[in-house]
Amino acid sequence: MSTRPRPSRRHVLGMAAAAPLAASGALALGAGTARAADSAYAMCYFTESTNLGLGTDYGLHLAVSTDGLNWTPLNQNNPLVTPTAGALGLRDPFLLRKQDGTFVVLATDLKGTDWSYNSQYVHVWDSADLRTFTGYRRLKLHDMATHSWAPEAFWDAGRGRYAVIYASVNSSGHNVIMVNHTTDFVTASAPQVFFNPGYDVIDGDMAVGVNGVNYLFFKKNQTVAAARSASLDPGSFTEFGTGVAHGGTEAPTVFRSLTSNTWYLWADTYTPNGVFYAWRSTDLAAGTWTALDQRTYTQPVNSKHCGVATITAAEYTNLLARWGAPAWNRLKSYNYPDRYVRHADYAARIDVYPFDPYTDAQWQLVPGLADASAVSFRSVSHPTRYLRHYDYVLRLDVNDGTAAFAQDATFHRVAGLADPSWASFRSHNQPTRHIRHSGYVLRVDPVTTATDRADATFSVGY
Repeated sequence: MSTRPRPSRRHVLGMAAAAPLAASGALALGAGTARAADSAYAMCYFTESTNLGLGTDYGLHLAVSTDGLNWTPLNQNNPLVTPTAGALGLRDPFLLRKQDGTFVVLATDLKGTDWSYNSQYVHVWDSADLRTFTGYRRLKLHDMATHSWAPEAFWDAGRGRYAVIYASVNSSGHNVIMVNHTTDFVTASAPQVFFNPGYDVIDGDMAVGVNGVNYLFFKKNQTVAAARSASLDPGSFTEFGTGVAHGGTEAPTVFRSLTSNTWYLWADTYTPNGVFYAWRSTDLAAGTWTALDQRTYTQPVNSKHCGVATITAAEYTNLLARWGAPAWNRLKSYNYPDRYVRHADYAARIDVYPFDPYTDAQWQLVPGLADASAVSFRSVSHPTRYLRHYDYVLRLDVNDGTAAFAQDATFHRVAGLADPSWASFRSHNQPTRHIRHSGYVLRVDPVTTATDRADATFSVGY
């Protein structure tokens, strides 16, 4: 048996096997049926922070988005539910909208990074609305002395059943994509080999019924590759196209925009607290992808192996009402979008994400200490401390209650100087100066050049 690769932290496709938009604008599912048009997205994931630190949690996390690119974590980025059997933790959760309109959640039965742990089961929950999760159980998929990694499900209309695909090592001695069929996610048929190209593959992710073609995305070596077939029969998929990678890349999640003829491919790196990267395509059949600028998308903090499902406007609103949006924000640099504003040894700077403690980059934007119409930046990890300028350099200091401190720690949010859809922050008591980075250190400086404007522009998100 060949050496098994490190498993992906991949959450599978969440779009009920993302399929084309019907002429009415409704989403055509893998079954070819149409349902009411969705207008938002839900993402499931687990979390790992650098070196498996503070932000690591092997429970089910959810975030929501209106554009599929920028995400609002729910429940303060804490888990909504955690397994109570098996390994007592999950990886690679997957969210499927079933034929009856309700949801099912599947996940790898594994807590942490003990890749030698072999489970023949996957975790399962039912949910009517993603506000409650019921019927927790484990679904047995095989009797082999191996794992069941990164489960995904899709509706197989020809068989009138759901297909559950996952990675296991079979008699070939390497990881292949297996498939079982089920009607209820309580019991499943005997496993079959779904895709075995002759080399190690994990992280199967499906887009079903796209102009009569079914697409399978998967991790091959350190690359996300693709195969396709006119049927959903085991063994019928053939690799095609050009793979994508950004370092060691895994965990593909492919879904279609609800507002344009655009497909998104999300994938992440396999180190703890891996970074998501995203690509776009307007034609899956072409087999090529274009990398997105990191300015255009932001992953939930510490998220790993995401899966995406479409939801209605009412579901989006109800999820925010039930679980709440974060009570903090992160600030992304405009011209260095892989960097976020954080404090380190009480100095304010922009650093490459990820880092620990990740809470050093979380801020509460509170009413300005000197002017309630402005803002002050209170640290989440040091809540008695605020960003303030001192000799034009920003640092994190304890509020001493003086008028001078209040003015130094107050800033007026204005339209982004480099992009009005972003934000810039003008000093309250030095009104000719804005917060900007210089040598990655934050200062308040006059802004005169295009470079200055880019240095002084940030996104306020999560």
